[in-house]
Amino acid sequence: MSSYIIRGGNRLAGEVSVSGSKNAALGIISAAMLLDGPCKIENIPDIADLNVMVEICKALGAQVKRDPDGALTLDPSTITSWEATHDKVRHIRGSYYLLGALLGRFSKASIYMPGGCNFGARPIDQHMKGFEALGATVTIEYGKINVEAQHLHGEHIFLDVVSVGATINIMIAAAKAEGTTVIENAAREPHIVDVANFLNTMGANIRGAGTDVIRITGVQQLPAGATYSIIPDQIEAGTYMLAAALTRGDVTVRNVIPRHMEPLTAKMEEMNISVDTGDDWIRVWMEPERELLAANFKTMPYPGFPTDLQPQTTVLLTTAKGSSKMLENVWENRFQYVDDLKTMGADVMIAGHVAIIAGGSALTGTKVTARDLRAGAAMVLAGLAADGETEVTDINKIERGYENFIKKMRHLGADITRMDS
Repeated sequence: MSSYIIRGGNRLAGEVSVSGSKNAALGIISAAMLLDGPCKIENIPDIADLNVMVEICKALGAQVKRDPDGALTLDPSTITSWEATHDKVRHIRGSYYLLGALLGRFSKASIYMPGGCNFGARPIDQHMKGFEALGATVTIEYGKINVEAQHLHGEHIFLDVVSVGATINIMIAAAKAEGTTVIENAAREPHIVDVANFLNTMGANIRGAGTDVIRITGVQQLPAGATYSIIPDQIEAGTYMLAAALTRGDVTVRNVIPRHMEPLTAKMEEMNISVDTGDDWIRVWMEPERELLAANFKTMPYPGFPTDLQPQTTVLLTTAKGSSKMLENVWENRFQYVDDLKTMGADVMIAGHVAIIAGGSALTGTKVTARDLRAGAAMVLAGLAADGETEVTDINKIERGYENFIKKMRHLGADITRMDS
């Protein structure tokens, strides 16, 4: 099992460029399987989750080629199967977007129950509700989700809860359905907008993405043939921003959309962290002698504070002056990493969905585990601030979502190495 070895105490400084959005790319690669011709997708990060998704698409019969510049050229016209039963489907959560794509293409689809990080129940009932409203029958048998329709038609769908996955899946399936589909109480995350923009570029008719009401007018053909570039990854950007503040550094994060980062930048300024923004960059800096102030956070769907930055932010709060609270409103089991953080000297108490952090802790290095993708990144950040050496194990979870993580961290001045066993 491979590990990261981090020797803390270095102040991060310099510039780092953010890769394409993992979450947007998972949805867009899946949506591409709906097209009637080839397309080219740029700014695709070279990370484990997306490499798995590419292998699943190839197993369906799609032609996929990665260009020297990292772009993907996909031709789904050779797909012959509506069954995504490759074992790798179980490895990533985003594989469930293929349900909507294959349903829209073949009027039926079958996939294994998807996998992904284990930080709470992640039901697919809203996906099923949407597919059934479009005219499909949904069954779950022998560990597989089966969806089939005689005829997909537009419908008015109200989601009982705000669900990013269901919003994207229904939107993809409805792109070729007859008539108009309206999704109410839709999620508003930037990667939902990106999937909609991709489909529109390829010939779809989707309006309202980024609001809580999305209207999809189905089209018979999605001729494709265009090139599309993925948006920057807001969670990767936020991780480097938080690392800069945690190490009292001075880091400029480039290739970002500053508007997407406003839930984080507003709270950083509240904590006495200096933030400056440009058209596609954000600079975060903090003088070593400057006092970091405590703050209270509450994770919520976009445009609220993202749950995927909760672990990294909690690490930062352990070094702030005073008592802070982190309310986790999205996942019920996302504080699994706290026990590891406490072994490093953090003073954190969990009460239900709330973490109460007594700031001012002096973190010390030890051996910890990456409990999930973002918790793993948080442990790396804790190691950067800790005295001595920290070993983070199970790093395959981190590498599912961060491209060139070691290289980028070392470029900023982190003392971090990868140890393979």
